[in-house]
Amino acid sequence: MTDRVNKLNAEFKRYIAELLTKKVKDPRITEMFTILEVNCDKELSSAKVYVSIFSTDAERDAKTFVAIRENEPYIRREISKNMHIRKVPQFDFILDTSMAYGQKINEILNEISKDGDNN
Repeated sequence: MTDRVNKLNAEFKRYIAELLTKKVKDPRITEMFTILEVNCDKELSSAKVYVSIFSTDAERDAKTFVAIRENEPYIRREISKNMHIRKVPQFDFILDTSMAYGQKINEILNEISKDGDNN
């Protein structure tokens, strides 16, 4: 990827996180989340936005993610107003579950370790 696309990815990441935490007033966004990464294609027509949600409640987790996805038009409009670029990509929000998966693996390994200590 070019330096320009990498810089835009970093700017999009910062703006999206800021907009979702400070400007979007959607009551469904109840869980803590983070924007992990933004990957724009080189034509700036689309960008994948990886979101991780920290929650113990699967239903609230899902509602938060739906609300984030449904606020995409607002996010694009705000970025268009604030960033001086000709074209703002279509953002495709993707739920990143790698942290939850890693936590589950750690729990399994801890259980195995405990079982091994008891024998």
